[in-house]
Amino acid sequence: MRGILATGTLVLVILGIGNHLWWLAAVALLYLYATHGRGSPGTTPPAASGALPDSYRAYRERRDRQARWERRYRRERPFEARRQQREKAG
Repeated sequence: MRGILATGTLVLVILGIGNHLWWLAAVALLYLYATHGRGSPGTTPPAASGALPDSYRAYRERRDRQARWERRYRRERPFEARRQQREKAG
């Protein structure tokens, strides 16, 4: 990748002697390489057995927290919870 980038940049600089747009293209190529080309992760290593991905773990934590809150709400406000159930069913 670096060889192709160096060759492309050199060609654009040589072409840029007569036309400044080629200089801008060389700068844009170097900028894209600096922001996207270096250190791109590629494929992620497989997760250890039994380990959950972070996004799924976060989802489960939010889901469990919401379920706990809803159980607490129904326990502390039984009349309001029943009213809401009737409105939802009817």
